[in-house]
Amino acid sequence: MSTEDKRIRELAHQIWESEGKPHGEDARHWEMARKLAEAEALTPSKPKPAAKPKTAPKAPAAKAKPTAASKPTPPPPAKKPAAPKKPKP
Repeated sequence: MSTEDKRIRELAHQIWESEGKPHGEDARHWEMARKLAEAEALTPSKPKPAAKPKTAPKAPAAKAKPTAASKPTPPPPAKKPAAPKKPKP
C-alpha cells in the first residue's frame, strides 16, 4: 500500500468518525478523502524556520515608570440590594 493510499485511508476514517460512523457511506468517504489528499499534495509545504543562534541572555532593562494604561482598573462598585416593597393598603 502506498503512502498516498495510507493517507486516504486515514482521512476516510476521520470523516467516517466525524459523521457518527454511518454504514454504507464508505465510497463517499473514500472519494472525499481522496480529494483532500490530492489537495494536500498540491499545497506547498511551509519552509521550516531557520534555527536561531543561541546568544547570551540580555541584562534586564531598567524598569519603566507605570503609565495610566498599564495600571489595573478597580472593580466596579457593588450593587445595593433592592429596598423591600411596601404592602398596599
